[in-house]
Amino acid sequence: MKLSHFSFELPEEFLAEYPSEQRDEARLMVLNREKQTIEHKQFKDLINYFDEDDVMVLNNTKVFPARLFGNKEKTGARIEVFLLRELNPEQRLWDVLVDPARKIRIGNKLYFGEDESLVAEVIDNTTSRGRTLRFLFDGSYDEFRSKLNELGQTPLPKYIKRDVEPEDEIRYQTIYAKNEGAVAAPTAGLHFSKHLLKRLEIKGINFAEVTLHVGLGTFNPVEVEDLSKHKMDSEEIIIDTNATKSINLALKEKRKICAVGTTVMRSIESSVSSSGTLNDYSGWTNKFIFPPYDFSIANCMITNFHTPKSTLLMMTAAFGGYDFIMKAYEEAVKEKYKFYSYGDAMLIL
Repeated sequence: MKLSHFSFELPEEFLAEYPSEQRDEARLMVLNREKQTIEHKQFKDLINYFDEDDVMVLNNTKVFPARLFGNKEKTGARIEVFLLRELNPEQRLWDVLVDPARKIRIGNKLYFGEDESLVAEVIDNTTSRGRTLRFLFDGSYDEFRSKLNELGQTPLPKYIKRDVEPEDEIRYQTIYAKNEGAVAAPTAGLHFSKHLLKRLEIKGINFAEVTLHVGLGTFNPVEVEDLSKHKMDSEEIIIDTNATKSINLALKEKRKICAVGTTVMRSIESSVSSSGTLNDYSGWTNKFIFPPYDFSIANCMITNFHTPKSTLLMMTAAFGGYDFIMKAYEEAVKEKYKFYSYGDAMLIL
C-alpha cells in the first residue's frame, strides 16, 4: 500500500468546526464487514449492536490545556507554545512546538501571563519535535502545573480556525477522562454521553479502560510514498490487569470486543502475547498499523471520519478492508457526514 492510495477529495466544509449539539446524537455509519452493508444511524443506536458481556475498550486519557501564548524577550513578538511532552518534572523541562519557529533560538526567553509570572528559556532546538524549553518557576511542582493549567488553552486541532470557547473545555474531553497527559482528545469517545453509558451498563456491556496519552504521533503527516518507511512518534500507554482480565475473558468466550478509537486499537495491538491474548503493559508505543494487518484482540471498532492520507485512515482501512472503507468514505462525502475531531462516527462490525 502506498500513501497515494489514501488520497480522496474532502471539501473543507465537511471538517467539523463544532461538535454535535448532544454528544450521542452525532451521526453513525455502521459497516458490516461480513455482509458488506452500510447503514446510517445516530450514535446512540450503537446499543442495538451489542449484547450482554460484550466489552467496550475505552481510552481514559485526559487532555490538558497544552496551548500557551507567550511573548519573546526584547521584541515582544507573540509566540505560540504547544506543550508536547514533559521530559523532566524536577527541572521543568518540556518538549514543545513553537510557532513561528523561525523566530526562536537557543537562549531566547519567553514570558507568559499578563504579569509575566511564568518564564521559559529555550535550551535546545534540534529535537525532531521542535524545541526543548526549561520553565523558570520558583514555586512547588504542583504550583507550576496549576500555573500551566491557568495559562493554557484547550488544544483544539489546527483545522478549527475559530477561537476556543468555554464549551470546548467540556466537549473536547471524553466524559470518562481521568489520567491527564494527552495533547489531543481520543475523539471516538467524545460521542458517549452519561445517559448512553448508563444504558449500555444496564444492558450488561462491560467496559475495560486503557490509557494512551495522545501525542503528535497520531497526527504527524506521512511524507513518504512507501508506508513501511514512515516512523510514528512514540506515545505512552498503560494497560493494567483489570483491563487484560476483562478483555481476555471476552476473547475466550468469543464475545464482541470493541476498540473505541484508533488509540485504543494501537494500545491493545502493542501488547499481544505469543498466544494471542492481551498482556499488561506500561511503556511507549510507536506502532504504525496499515494494510495488510492481522488484528489479534478487537473484532469491532468505533472511529471518527479521518482526513486524507492520515495514519488514522490507514489503520481504519487495515481493520475494515481497504476497498470497503474507501467505498464508505465516498458515501460519507456524498451523505455530507462531518469529518475529523468534532465530526461523526463509524462503527465497523
